Amino acid sequence: MADQKNLILAIVLSAAVLLVWQYFIGMPHMDRQRQQAQEQTQQQQPPAVTPDGRPQPQATPTPGSSPSIPTAPGVTLPGQPMTREAAIAAVPRVKIDTPRLSGSVSLRGGRIDDLALNDYRVTVDPKSPPVVLLSPSGSPAPFYAEFGWVPAAGAAVKVPGPDTVWEQEGSGTLGIGTPVAMTWNNGDGLVFRRTITVDDKYMFTVKDEVQNNGSAPVALHPFALVSRHGIPQTLGYYILHEGLVGVLNNKLEEVTYSDMEKRKLINFDTTNAWLGITDKYWAATLIPDTDKHLKARFTSGMLGPQRTFQADYLLDAVTIAPGTTGSVNARLFAGAKEVSIVDGYEAQLGLNRFELLIDWGWFYFVTKPMFFVIDWLYRLVGNFGVAILLVTVLIKLVFFPLANKSYASMAKMKIVQPQLMALRERYADDKMKQQQAMMELYKKEKINPLSGCLPILIQIPVFFALYKVLFVSIEMRHAPFFGWIKDLSAPDPTTIFNLFGLLPWDPSIVPVIGPFLMLGVWPIIMGITMWFQMKMNPTPPDPTQKMLFDWMPIIFTFMLAGFASGLVIYWAWNNFLSVLQQGVIMRRHGAKIELFDNIKSMFPSASKNKAGG
Repeated sequence: MADQKNLILAIVLSAAVLLVWQYFIGMPHMDRQRQQAQEQTQQQQPPAVTPDGRPQPQATPTPGSSPSIPTAPGVTLPGQPMTREAAIAAVPRVKIDTPRLSGSVSLRGGRIDDLALNDYRVTVDPKSPPVVLLSPSGSPAPFYAEFGWVPAAGAAVKVPGPDTVWEQEGSGTLGIGTPVAMTWNNGDGLVFRRTITVDDKYMFTVKDEVQNNGSAPVALHPFALVSRHGIPQTLGYYILHEGLVGVLNNKLEEVTYSDMEKRKLINFDTTNAWLGITDKYWAATLIPDTDKHLKARFTSGMLGPQRTFQADYLLDAVTIAPGTTGSVNARLFAGAKEVSIVDGYEAQLGLNRFELLIDWGWFYFVTKPMFFVIDWLYRLVGNFGVAILLVTVLIKLVFFPLANKSYASMAKMKIVQPQLMALRERYADDKMKQQQAMMELYKKEKINPLSGCLPILIQIPVFFALYKVLFVSIEMRHAPFFGWIKDLSAPDPTTIFNLFGLLPWDPSIVPVIGPFLMLGVWPIIMGITMWFQMKMNPTPPDPTQKMLFDWMPIIFTFMLAGFASGLVIYWAWNNFLSVLQQGVIMRRHGAKIELFDNIKSMFPSASKNKAGG
């Protein structure tokens, strides 16, 4: 009975890891290219959006509210994009210059559509270009934020749109403490003014004002949108959300690009909300005042041959009486999803669970505390890899009582091994009596026969929590360890199949099996430590179970080769500590350590020759 339970548990553990690898970690969406090809032939089916993408107070566009598609005059249409540099140079702009951000605001449309993150580089090479977050219409991958007004239903009021050329007040640069203001006169008594400020991190504040110099009141709805054209490249991992995101009606809403293509339109009626579009490490997110009522939407449509994705909101109408000025504030978070910054904005602005912009996952209560522990240790030692080693020691200390009990039970199992063998021989022809006798012995000696699998079982939730931390937290991106490990969030770049770089050959280019050939130094070290850990235990009497345990280190070595190197380092270090811990506990209980005997048993011919001599 005990052997059968051990076998079943071993199979379940192995299958669980394989399934998680298959469905939650390593397999991107294989139909992405097919969907993109289908989009080239699809006709536009607008989900209740106007041609310029601006939200409307009613489903039918009102006169004058949608003068053109959201591309600047003189810029080529989607399908024939300019270079990003040419699209930026095609319109007048106001420079953005802060220590963290560089780019510009377009005076045509008043959009924030050109933004690079100075602190982050495309590769680990510090001389590589900075990460580009926002790009203008007409470029290969438009991604921008737009703010403004739409008239109340049925009103024919000229409002600024994506083609409107604003006039800058002064000639300054948008920076910390130096806001930029721009104006536009509609010629019918309304003067629009926009003031944009930016803080020392990633938050833009946009104040839109309307001065009514006419003789009649005017009702206008403030709006804001974040729009992305084209289907962006995503990692395609089920464990990570990339796409449209927000907290709306006190609920986290996450919609992938592929789901949005199918659903076309999702409406929300809410307050105290935020919404936008997120990548793995970066996001552009709209943040209205927390006390405002808004009609928010996620939409997807077609602009020529190009698929578009948009998150937007429309506020209640602001009525501006003659001789008065109406105003509204909006915010745009556009930057890196650093934990301290995201949490700081939530606390500073009273935002509704803005921390969920970082995809901590279902096990948030484990994942985020683990990040804080690793980050705290990093600040002490200055190396995230060393911090991972130290947090592994802390985890071992936390679970020491449980592991100690498990290893103590295993030590007792070793002591009674001769009695178990005798029972198997005595009841060789009666499996039922054999199992009953073994269970009575376990009960008498207070042994848990499943305790051997407990240390592995304990590691699994910690393993996935650490994986999530390494995978989603930008603090781990491009974090070096020692030697050849320049990025703990990336796999070990070496491989035994080209002798760790001595041969000028890239095994990853081999069709189908290429990724499995990237078997680096740390995955091999991990496999060796796991093999030693397995050999610390008695050889299972059941041949099937023995085969599973013999192959498990090899399977895990190849599986973990594509994981973040920080995770593989954790697993190897944890195995090493487990071997030491198990050896000390077993020696203390007087149990024989099976390691050397199990290694010798792998060479039966040598053992027979020695016995014959």
